[in-house]
Amino acid sequence: MGADECCSTQLIDGDGEFNAAGLDSFMKTARVAQCGLSYAVVSIMGPQSSGKSTLLNHLFKTNFREMDAYRGRSQTTKGIWIAKCIGIEPCTIVMDLEGTDGRERGEDDTTFERQSALFALAISDIVLINMWCHDIGREHAANKPLLKTVFQVMMRLFSPRKTTLVFVIRDKSKTPLERLEPVLREDIQKIWDTVSKPQALKETPLSGFFNVEVTALPSYEEKEVQFEEQVSQLRQRFFHSIAPGGLAGDRRGVVPASGFSFSAQQIWKVIRENKDLDLPAHKVMVATVRCEEIANEKLSHLSFDERWLELSEAVQAGPVSGFGRKLSTILESYLSQYDMEAIYFEEDVRLLKKQQLETKALHLVHPAYQTMLGHLRSQALDRFKNELKYSLKRGQGFAVSVLSTTQFCLHQFDQGYRDVSIKQADWRSSKVREKLLRDMEAHAASVRSEKLSEITADYQNRLTDALGEPVESLFEAAENDAWASIRTLFNCEAGAAMSRFSDALSGFELEQEVMENMKKAREEAGKVLIRMKDRFSTVFSHDNDSMPRIWTGKEDIRQITRDARSALLSVMAVIRLDEKPDKVGSILYSNLLDGPLAQEHGAGPSVDPLMSSTWVEVSPRNVLISPVQCKSIWRQFKVETAYTVSQAISALEAHKRSNNWLPPLWAIVVMILLGFNEFMLLLRNPLYIVMLFVTFLVSKALWVQLDVPGEFRHGALSGLLALSSRFLPTVMNILRRLADDGQNQHQPGRQPPTESSAGSEIRPR
Repeated sequence: MGADECCSTQLIDGDGEFNAAGLDSFMKTARVAQCGLSYAVVSIMGPQSSGKSTLLNHLFKTNFREMDAYRGRSQTTKGIWIAKCIGIEPCTIVMDLEGTDGRERGEDDTTFERQSALFALAISDIVLINMWCHDIGREHAANKPLLKTVFQVMMRLFSPRKTTLVFVIRDKSKTPLERLEPVLREDIQKIWDTVSKPQALKETPLSGFFNVEVTALPSYEEKEVQFEEQVSQLRQRFFHSIAPGGLAGDRRGVVPASGFSFSAQQIWKVIRENKDLDLPAHKVMVATVRCEEIANEKLSHLSFDERWLELSEAVQAGPVSGFGRKLSTILESYLSQYDMEAIYFEEDVRLLKKQQLETKALHLVHPAYQTMLGHLRSQALDRFKNELKYSLKRGQGFAVSVLSTTQFCLHQFDQGYRDVSIKQADWRSSKVREKLLRDMEAHAASVRSEKLSEITADYQNRLTDALGEPVESLFEAAENDAWASIRTLFNCEAGAAMSRFSDALSGFELEQEVMENMKKAREEAGKVLIRMKDRFSTVFSHDNDSMPRIWTGKEDIRQITRDARSALLSVMAVIRLDEKPDKVGSILYSNLLDGPLAQEHGAGPSVDPLMSSTWVEVSPRNVLISPVQCKSIWRQFKVETAYTVSQAISALEAHKRSNNWLPPLWAIVVMILLGFNEFMLLLRNPLYIVMLFVTFLVSKALWVQLDVPGEFRHGALSGLLALSSRFLPTVMNILRRLADDGQNQHQPGRQPPTESSAGSEIRPR
């Protein structure tokens, strides 16, 4: 719609239905929403067919439908119509109300009249009251019910607006206006005084609610030219009507133009429900709805803003220079737009909705902000790694390099964060900064471990060469003075090694490392069971001259076993780098070696000192094997060495049996007495003697060939198994050789073997 065009729209029809869609279309077409508070609403009420529409059309250049006088006097305007005034500043909206006292609605149907009057007073800044000149001064004229209606409905408004009532006297007669105006004002005051008011408004004067203006116009039909002239003069009074001194210069409770449509719809809804209209609360409600609509609109536009979408996409690919400044500018533009559109609404509501808009907008952009911080952290961490590597290459100390590089990279991160920070947000980078610091510390620790491994490689090799084999041999020997020898060796070698590497390690600012000899001792303590078994095998299987032991039956195998099992466990139980004495050896000896003997002699029950986790008078840091572990190791050691002891006992018994192969003397005497007859039989028959001799020779040959004493040296069972497997092959071998000798004696040309050669061939090997 152009500036010189006007289109009227029915706002409320004759049945009271509100045309919300038509009003929205009217507001957009007339471009009223952009006016803020710089607009005015004018309405007109009066008797039916009193020329209201005609007056509005001439006064504001509108195009309301006028009554056709040739068709008779009847209702022309039904409901409430709305239009925009043409050529008047500021923007002025005019409403044409259905006339009162119409025959179409009847005498008793005044509900719509009252509702439309209350609606006009609630939203209008200026109300024109159209009345006939000849009705002034009459008691029951048409203007009296109208004025009563206006004043009565005004009482239903909580904190009413300051409305300007302009009484337009139509078809002015010869009576001067100066005579008509006092009479009219007197009638208005009487009506105001007679209207029932709430207790709080009993003493409120008419001027507290209304500004009363009176003007007069000649007859439009009889004096059209004069009518046009005076209407033109009246029109000038509506220019800048809301400025101080204007017709509506002291109005109150104005709803911003962008909320007019919603406000009017809600006011009519309350009026139709026959409820009292609380204008201050209504104003807050309108502000809440409209500010929220504006905020949602701005947030939606921000979500699809091309600048924001490009910035968000760029951040996903990598760091963006000026991120914080660019994003702050985008947010500021939308917050400024909100302020411009919501500036005229209630301040508390407006600020609250702006805060909510800002919170939602920041929530929308926060992922991109976090991504940008992640880029900053990654850049700072990469810079830290490169700078630390370069600093170490230049020969700076490790601790100094880490400290200086950390401070430099954190400073760079802080500078980058200032470029990322958003003006509208009070976000902190502390968590990301702490994560960066932890990452740098973790990388520094990794590099330190790597460098320490390189630097200490030579140190470990030298100490291993200097201490490893000597300490191991001392532990294997398990002499009582083993720890004294270790102390001497350690003081000599470790002191020299530590002095050589102290300068190299000083740059790392490390705590003193665990001494290498203690580490070696703990490694050897972990092998104590293996060492104990090796030493047991050595002592048990060799005599004092380190010669292999031969069990002749004269050895004390119990004492040999005790000696082989003693000493090593007590040596390995604790570290004895100092010369402080302890009772570890005596406790182990008395409880592990003498314990069973004491029980056999009837010793009473006592507390087992090996059930403790610490040794008496020994520091826990010097403990290699606790008492409980010693007892467990000893139990396992006894089980694993029991087989060796049992084999020695078996060998000892076998040796005794091999040396005592003759039967006892009494058995020999009994055999002589019982076998005398058989002996005499042998003497009388030489053939038996020859057979016995041959049997003896064969048995002797088998004895020598099978090496019977040697096979039984390792036990009866093993000897029997070995002889059973070799007996038959040996017998067959002897018989084969005898057969071969017999064949050789019968061959011609061959000399018979001499007695000596025959004996040698028969003799078993």
